[in-house]
Amino acid sequence: MASPAADDYLKTVYAHTEWQDAPITPSVLAAKLGIAPSSVTEMVKKLAAAGFVSHVPYGAVRLTDAGTQRALAMVRRHRLIETWLVQEFGYGWHEVHDEAEVLEHTISDRLLEGIDARLGRPRFDPHGDAIPDADGRVDREPFVLLADAPAGHTGRVLRVDDRDPELLRALEAAGVVVAATITTTASGVELDSSPATLPEGAAHVVWLSA
Repeated sequence: MASPAADDYLKTVYAHTEWQDAPITPSVLAAKLGIAPSSVTEMVKKLAAAGFVSHVPYGAVRLTDAGTQRALAMVRRHRLIETWLVQEFGYGWHEVHDEAEVLEHTISDRLLEGIDARLGRPRFDPHGDAIPDADGRVDREPFVLLADAPAGHTGRVLRVDDRDPELLRALEAAGVVVAATITTTASGVELDSSPATLPEGAAHVVWLSA
């Protein structure tokens, strides 16, 4: 069951639990994809019949081993393309998500391998998301969401969610980029050892090393 729509579903299910543990429900899946719940129900049934997901009515949608393998292949494509666009074409990190959504379905495996080799086999994309290798292996260190970090915690920025281009621009302007150091305090945060004011919503889209 190979189709861009099916791949988008599998990739979204995978990404939902990549940085937190709660499984995805059909209603959340519909919201993330911007699709009517009835359409999601039909596609999930097809994916389940094809052996890519497990699902009970009104319950969570989970990837099977086959679904995980396919999702990782698509995630690899998406994140390598994002990295390629930033490093080779000068795109900003807030500009690449939508471009990669289109290109990931069109480039050949040969071109993808060429991109990976030219970039030096990167392990992370511009937002800090891990790029699976060709065998589906993923490297990721322990993490904590900034909103959940206790006062006094110091960590490197591991990942910034890429769904909101405006927030990404605001975070970059504030100096919040991958590998920056953030310390939580009783009154706010310090960025690279200096007091900082972060954009609204930042605490829920920034992950730090644990």
